[in-house]
Amino acid sequence: MPPKIVITMGDSAGVGPEVIVKALSLADTYKICQPVVIGDAKVLKSVLEFSKGICAKGELQLNPIKDIEKARFNYGVIDVLDLDNIDMDRLKIGRVDAMCGKATFEYIKKGIEIVQSGRAKGMVTAPLCKKSMEEAGFSYPGHTELLAELTRTRDFAMMLVGGNLRVVLVTRHLPLKEVASSLSKEKILLAIRLGVEATKAFGIDSPRVGVCALNPHGGEWGVLGKEEIETIIPAIEEARKEGIVVDGPLPSDKTFYDTAGGRYDLGIAMYHDQGQVPVKLLSYTKSVNVTLGLPFVRTSPCHGTGFDIAGQNKANPQSFIEAIKLAVKLIEKGGMKG
Repeated sequence: MPPKIVITMGDSAGVGPEVIVKALSLADTYKICQPVVIGDAKVLKSVLEFSKGICAKGELQLNPIKDIEKARFNYGVIDVLDLDNIDMDRLKIGRVDAMCGKATFEYIKKGIEIVQSGRAKGMVTAPLCKKSMEEAGFSYPGHTELLAELTRTRDFAMMLVGGNLRVVLVTRHLPLKEVASSLSKEKILLAIRLGVEATKAFGIDSPRVGVCALNPHGGEWGVLGKEEIETIIPAIEEARKEGIVVDGPLPSDKTFYDTAGGRYDLGIAMYHDQGQVPVKLLSYTKSVNVTLGLPFVRTSPCHGTGFDIAGQNKANPQSFIEAIKLAVKLIEKGGMKG
């Protein structure tokens, strides 16, 4: 029996509802999982109206439910656990709105409740808008930190997956000027450990790790920065003592060239864009975000709310489809140790 997964709708004013509908319009999705959307049925109905004809079976239908046990899991019918928390008269597609931010939080909270109760095996999340959530009173840098707080997870990290590239970020959503002062031996070591454990869930028993330097040319023996000497190298040395096969600190171009070429199974990036750029360059429409350290599998597409194209039937669902596929793959392999 395919695993049950919950899909949180994300920000109602963005492309989340659209990519969900498009992903669930495919028969292949129902061959690998039993999906239930946690969201607002009215929003999904509006998406069905402007995206007619995308389902090979014919017109898609909605099955609004109040209990996941009422889900049908039939291709052609989207089961939606309807929280009924969006006022359609107020909803402005492509705009920041506290109403959408509050609803997003409620979808995530309900999804966690369902997965942790054992009624589903994992979670796939559609994009949220940080500003909308902030205006609703929920200030988080992103999904990762919110999920960690709600599950009381202390040690966690973000992994990006695209093609044969797997990258763990040491720091995430920070202003670039704050990255150097935010690095520590402990944070780097945690990223390496969580990344190695996750890579094993991909079927690689003894992963080889390449660690990026922070500064150009690996710091040039301290000439271009001392973070490599003072922080990154001590973390690498500690990882080696634990039996991890790890090289670095390497210039990031070298790290990702060699990882894409198969020399390394995992890259460790010091900051957000250092890891995002190579993954998206090689796999822009198919890249996936995985949260490491949680007590369950959680994935998401590597794109945002797309306010500029929301409501226009222009959103590409491929990254969301890949997020579903990867969640199922990790669930079937027993998940990842938290």
